[in-house]
Amino acid sequence: MGLPNAVSNSLHKSETAIDDDRIRIKDKSDRATVENCLDPRTMLQIEKMINNQKISKLFGCVSTGKEANVYLAEGSMDLINREMFAADVNGVIPVREYAVKIFKTSILIFKDRERYVSGEFRFRNGHCKGNPRKMVKLWAEKEVRNLKRIHITNGLIKVPYPYILKNNIIVMEFVGENGKAAPRLRDANLADWNASYMQTILIIRRLYNSCKLVHADLSEYNLLYHKDEVWVIDVSQAVEHDHPMALDFLRRDCSIIQDFFSKKL
Repeated sequence: MGLPNAVSNSLHKSETAIDDDRIRIKDKSDRATVENCLDPRTMLQIEKMINNQKISKLFGCVSTGKEANVYLAEGSMDLINREMFAADVNGVIPVREYAVKIFKTSILIFKDRERYVSGEFRFRNGHCKGNPRKMVKLWAEKEVRNLKRIHITNGLIKVPYPYILKNNIIVMEFVGENGKAAPRLRDANLADWNASYMQTILIIRRLYNSCKLVHADLSEYNLLYHKDEVWVIDVSQAVEHDHPMALDFLRRDCSIIQDFFSKKL
């Protein structure tokens, strides 16, 4: 027998409040690590990373989104050279913070993403739209490829560097300090918005001219502010400049950014 509507609604509200509180907790050791996107297969991959010393600990969720959640992790390994960090003068091995982005494995989340891949040369052989896990894996791969292409600008465009890609998991550079993620531009408290506006305009221009990419979902939600610089995140949907809809996406990006900063300047 089903629960009465009043009871069911009350339980739903209670669960929502608990989830909200979990996300708001600041102490990384208190944040819960079990979220909707941590299914058994994903947890197995995380366990392998810990056993292989890629990371040593996985903490709670620092950012949630429709497509993916980002978790804070720690480790003592150089993920590029695959070796442990050298100990300091006191014999202590330094610990580095990483961001672990885990794409959710529901195909429903990606059902409206056809326009971001259809017509792009990189996906000319098909993109597995009928297979949920393959589609999510491809989406994660697309993010890593875009991040690495942007990273070649040698710091002209600030993006987190991706170290490891495994199925729907990306281990990347953590943008923040001491377990606290850098704020989104929407939430940043800046004394001078002009500087960040100019940085964002240059980001759009350099993405197109230097990286041959259009972000296609650029907004104050996908830009972080860290150490007086604007960082770009969430580039899985970014398309190449010759994509059939690239200019439409570019115009939309420019319009959204202009609308945001017009309220700040």
